[in-house]
Amino acid sequence: MLEKNTQSNSILKTQELSKSFVSNVFSMMFVALGITAITAYWFANSGIVITGITHWIIMLAPLGLVLLMGTRFTKLSAPILMSIFILFSVLMGMSLSYVFLAYDLGTISSTFFITAGTFGTMAILGYTTSTDLTKFGSILYMALIGIIIASVVNWFMGSDQLDYIISIAGVLIFTGLTAYDVQKIKRIGSSTQEGETKQKLVIMGALTLYLDFINLFLFILRIFGRD
Repeated sequence: MLEKNTQSNSILKTQELSKSFVSNVFSMMFVALGITAITAYWFANSGIVITGITHWIIMLAPLGLVLLMGTRFTKLSAPILMSIFILFSVLMGMSLSYVFLAYDLGTISSTFFITAGTFGTMAILGYTTSTDLTKFGSILYMALIGIIIASVVNWFMGSDQLDYIISIAGVLIFTGLTAYDVQKIKRIGSSTQEGETKQKLVIMGALTLYLDFINLFLFILRIFGRD
């Protein structure tokens, strides 16, 4: 009887740790998305025009920061990692400011709600399902590499039809990755003890879901924002 109670308490503790971890990840992701949205809107309406090498620095810097956070995860402290994540969110807002210039607010708003609904549904599925999505995630990441290559090729070809196919594939891929990443984050939360490492894992989890949401939003926008 005592052994059963001990096991039950252990399971409940693990569930609470996982729930708290996932909650912190989502909270940080929402803050980062808010920073990006505010920055993008302000930058688009500021009248500031950036061209030349500065334009490319703003466009490519977020990728560099993601690589920095991933490769230097063990070396960087939690406050520094958090500072880089905030800087990344601001730079993403600057680089995505074109959205407010290229599309009307109605299209952006409807796309946001569609993205939020899709993302939320898949996040719940990933958190609650008992099915192991590991193999599913591996397939999706291979497919992601495929559409990156196709996008590079289409950058030279300029095919509207291929762009449409890539956009649909991107929506499907990031819809699936949302469920996979949430399940992975849930598992990490249930097996990680309190401390700086856990704080850093929360930041990286927030970055992962942030990228899922942003990419899902952009691919849906490319579909519904077509002329």
